[in-house]
Amino acid sequence: MTTPSRRALFYKDVPDEKWSDWRWQMSNRLNTVAELANVLELTESERKALEAKNLFRVDVTPYFASLIDPNDPYDPIRRQIIPTDREMVPFTSMMEDSLAEDRHSPVPGLVHRYPDRVLMLVTTQCASYCRYCTRSRIVGDPSQTFSRKEFEAQIDYLERTPQVRDVLFSGGDPLVLAPKLLEEIISRVRAIPHIEIIRIGSRVPVFLPMRVTEELCDMIQKYHPFWMNIHVNHPNEITPELAQACDRLTRAGVPLGNQSVLLAGVNDSVHIQRQLVHELVKMRVRPYYLYQCDLVDGAGHFRTSVSKGIEIIEGLRGHTSGFAVPHFIVDAPGGGGKIPVMPNYVLSQAPGKVVLRNYEGFVTTYTEPDDYNPHAVAPLEEKALRRPEPGQEGVLGLLEGHDMFIKPQTFDDVHDRGGGKHRLKANDQKWKPLGIGQPPDLIEGETREASLPLIDSGDRK
Repeated sequence: MTTPSRRALFYKDVPDEKWSDWRWQMSNRLNTVAELANVLELTESERKALEAKNLFRVDVTPYFASLIDPNDPYDPIRRQIIPTDREMVPFTSMMEDSLAEDRHSPVPGLVHRYPDRVLMLVTTQCASYCRYCTRSRIVGDPSQTFSRKEFEAQIDYLERTPQVRDVLFSGGDPLVLAPKLLEEIISRVRAIPHIEIIRIGSRVPVFLPMRVTEELCDMIQKYHPFWMNIHVNHPNEITPELAQACDRLTRAGVPLGNQSVLLAGVNDSVHIQRQLVHELVKMRVRPYYLYQCDLVDGAGHFRTSVSKGIEIIEGLRGHTSGFAVPHFIVDAPGGGGKIPVMPNYVLSQAPGKVVLRNYEGFVTTYTEPDDYNPHAVAPLEEKALRRPEPGQEGVLGLLEGHDMFIKPQTFDDVHDRGGGKHRLKANDQKWKPLGIGQPPDLIEGETREASLPLIDSGDRK
């Protein structure tokens, strides 16, 4: 399925040469009541929002506007980019920076939330502006643009942080940058020896497919391995122009994924989502994430229940190819990162048995081996592959025996109840069972109880 363009209704006098020029599209974006009223039958709610002060920025490329049914106020593309007065209604738990990105920024514009990868914000500008934007606190505001000094600080941080192996460029949208500036940023990061992967997150192929030129693809090819995630929310966004842009990128060796957001009244339907993922894989774009809508200012009317997302995954897993099923993600409010949520396929467990169910409700058991040795890997080989992740081992640290518990920062203060040190509190080691903090020695594939002095988890390097 592809959405027919309504270009002829409104842009019939624009020659193909201009229409296909991404710079012309950027220069002729629609953002006022008068401009949008030329291509849409605006509702009172839309007019009220467009005339409001301090509203999140509005800009729509002529190409993307041409995909909207001008007479349908519920058009799924229209709802994503044209504001309504519902944006001005606050809701419970609304936050400016719901993902606590600013708190995880060691330097301006660089978000280091996960151990081995960073998000690098290189611009605050986009081709068009999604009404549910999670970064609306800075995106669209020209005064928030990152400076050369801040860019140098980002590069300096990456150069002196060898645990970072993966850099994701975002913003704003990196593909709206001037070509020379974009290549400079990419080349500077690629020159850092320990950076293995470079990624871009972009909605430009959807808003502005003519930006994906042969020149852009030729430039990207110089910096492999290079990955890109695009952002398609509804099958109506998939057009021949988008398909051609994706084809150019994949032929340039760029693996493509899709990140979409679950939006009430837009794509909160199993059947719409199934059609969307099928159209994506036909373009060689793998569905990657389906996000629960974030708790950002102005996005309250787009939010669904988490159960709706689980229902959608239930309707995809087993009903279509596995590579067409995205991960349903709640990006944790407060900065906990991405948490995958899915239907429960493990019904029960017992020693040696796991009870599972499939998408049809078929229930089966899997018998586990009784001679499995989890420490069969050669200890020197395993040790060589370990990465230092200071303070971020999390649950894996518990499973590997480095720690026995994870506790809130103020846990000990609360439970001291104001009491000082005394003989019953004198030795913290007595609260640590044998083996915690010291992995077992491995001899010929068998485990031996650790006999060395215990190492406090806080002393691990």
